[in-house]
Amino acid sequence: MLTRRKNKAYRSREYLTTKEVYQLISAAGNRGRHKERDRCLILLMFRHGLRASEAAELKWDAIMLEEAEISISRAKNSNDGTHQLQPDEVEALIKVRELYPKSYFVFPNERGEHITPDGISKIIERAAADAGLRIKAHPHMLRHSCGYYLANQGVPTADIQDWLGHRNIQNTVKYTAQNPKRFEKFKWDWD
Repeated sequence: MLTRRKNKAYRSREYLTTKEVYQLISAAGNRGRHKERDRCLILLMFRHGLRASEAAELKWDAIMLEEAEISISRAKNSNDGTHQLQPDEVEALIKVRELYPKSYFVFPNERGEHITPDGISKIIERAAADAGLRIKAHPHMLRHSCGYYLANQGVPTADIQDWLGHRNIQNTVKYTAQNPKRFEKFKWDWD
């Protein structure tokens, strides 16, 4: 039986930089029949730290456009939560709603059912290739990218924990522990 190698065998990091995320969103918005859906999908996955399964099963009744809020049902026994939506997210969701008015799911597939996590993987892999990213991207990287982005903005670890729905703060500490900005006060004067 073959065992899968650790992720470090495939790539040096498990997150995308903010620039890479926006390159991914842009590339997804430039290809295929579902470019608005795919662009919105990646944007929400990044901003709200959604797992592929959470994004796949997201229903319109969890989106409150007038209040600019999203109710997130977390997977893996994580804590559910309600997040504010940014204006560009509301705009993207309105476009998706107009394109798929009969869909119960925010991100439908060709048959009107929800897109699958495997389908999301393919969207991200294609967008990464189109964007010319030099890292093998996968959906969970967007969740990690969210955590690192928040840590780099100086958001307290407990708030990042709540945002991502972690029950155990040890799952969150990695984002702040690897934040290079915490070393900015170090000066290496050789005089």
